[in-house]
Amino acid sequence: GADGRATWFPGGELNSCYLALDQHVEAGRGDATALIYDSPITYQTRTYTFAELADAVARFASVLASLAVGKGDRVVIYMPMIPEAVIGMLATARIGAIHSVVFGGFAPKELAARIDDAEPKAILSASCGIEFDRVIPYKPLLDEALELAAFKVPHCVICQRPEARAPLKAPRDLDWQQAAAAAQPAPWTPVAAEDPLYILYTSGTTGKPKGVVRDNGGHAVALVYSMSAIYDVAPGDVFWAASDVGWVVGHSYIVYAPLFRGCATVLYEGKPVRTPDAGAFWRVISDHKVNLLFAAPTAFRAIRKEDPKGELCRQYNLGSLRRIFVAGERTDPATYEWLAELLQVPIIDHWWQTETGWPIAASPTGLEDLPRKPGSVSLPVPGYDVQILTPEGKPAAANEEGDVVVKLPLPPGCLPSIWGDDQRFQSAYLAAHPGFYHTGDGGYLDEDGYLYVMGRTDDVINVAGHRLSTGAMEESIAAHPAVAEAAVVGVAHPEKGQAPVGLVVLKDGVNIKPAAFQKELAALVRKDIGAFANYKQTVLLERLPKTRSGKILRQAIRGLADGKPVPTPATIDDPAILDEVAAALKDAGVSQQ
Repeated sequence: GADGRATWFPGGELNSCYLALDQHVEAGRGDATALIYDSPITYQTRTYTFAELADAVARFASVLASLAVGKGDRVVIYMPMIPEAVIGMLATARIGAIHSVVFGGFAPKELAARIDDAEPKAILSASCGIEFDRVIPYKPLLDEALELAAFKVPHCVICQRPEARAPLKAPRDLDWQQAAAAAQPAPWTPVAAEDPLYILYTSGTTGKPKGVVRDNGGHAVALVYSMSAIYDVAPGDVFWAASDVGWVVGHSYIVYAPLFRGCATVLYEGKPVRTPDAGAFWRVISDHKVNLLFAAPTAFRAIRKEDPKGELCRQYNLGSLRRIFVAGERTDPATYEWLAELLQVPIIDHWWQTETGWPIAASPTGLEDLPRKPGSVSLPVPGYDVQILTPEGKPAAANEEGDVVVKLPLPPGCLPSIWGDDQRFQSAYLAAHPGFYHTGDGGYLDEDGYLYVMGRTDDVINVAGHRLSTGAMEESIAAHPAVAEAAVVGVAHPEKGQAPVGLVVLKDGVNIKPAAFQKELAALVRKDIGAFANYKQTVLLERLPKTRSGKILRQAIRGLADGKPVPTPATIDDPAILDEVAAALKDAGVSQQ
């Protein structure tokens, strides 16, 4: 297009469900393992062959078709890590509809915003999810979201789990198991390469979620390419992405890429620790002969904290494991070295985004002899022309930090737009540096062309791999009657990468009990955003550091919280305030110094 945007494979037709399942059955690999469900929290494992999964998906596709879901219609999926979540995604793709998976347990307000944006014909959900030993009923959350949403969803299909059954409201709600048992297999529907496969919402810097669109054609090509070029896996290998289907890693590397490639994929309903212990990952690798593990650094930090010497690791046979890929947040060198020493396999740090759907930078297969640089995500992957630009749009020198951008056109698999809002796609990603896609991350390229990604340049923080908007947390906190104004910043956290800290100015003349007040604010954030925001700490201030035009100086606050020297910003209205903030952070035990 005129603005450097590309449409990949126009005129091509395909079906992503056919590529994931039917093609392998037709090629005589129907008996090969496709999906391994491992759930330590419910004490069960279940394996599906390609033929079994294809049959379950085709039957559920006809359940959706019977609800008048067809090509181009949307289906919202709000589910835990159970096989039905994968079946629902692939069944939606089979009939040419568009799925939008919302992380199970997300707050009703957030789910309602996504329902109003996507306007789905149906919602797929389950009666409950399980967090460690806590059963979380999903139906009350879903019912509240349906009440809050302006758009009225005609149908819900609920998978009943024995841990907590959900009351169904006829005629809107259907029982998943009953409906699937009565269904006949549905054929797959061809779609155009540029037709959307899914919408995945990502935290934006403003309250309204951004619906990242994924097309069918470019996505399939990019993912199949990545499995050999980056991950080095072949049909028959066992691939485990320890993520959740609610995130992009779950879409790309639990569901689509491994199945496109003909691998077995592991769907793990558990945690790195406490399900039952910090040896959980090693058990899964040993039990299922996993060849490649992909996980967030936060998982390994949690394991290391509970088992610093790696003693549990030695109780299992990890001979099948060839390499580990880490992504989702910055990998600190200490975790990297600990893992490499413990496992004696290559640990590959790589980087990508919800928006791209597959890696931007990594160490490709066959280039294992290139030097590894802990802290770097290695080299840009073929297809991505990664550059560093200064705020003025000039190319940065080697080792000079700036905006990480990708020269247009983006390769296949990356987002073509934002659902229903192309203007927002332009303003969020293309406006800052014309001719380039702006990743929203800061970083630098060293003299060898290795990329270092240092973190977001906007107000999105990364808490244990969850991308969360500090702006949304500020809104929640500001709703408290005692709060005059609030700023939330992400500060370094030893296990979760980053944790949010609130800086709050109280209204004049209010009296609060500090301990109770902290708890009230934490409860507000938990209710609006979710427990995984991990909001616990609030620091009280007389005033916030601001520019003369009244903007809160978040970067300066972040620097002070991380114990870095902060140059006084030229636009600050009163330089003395930085010392007040530094002292308050130190008193609260936030500052790293």
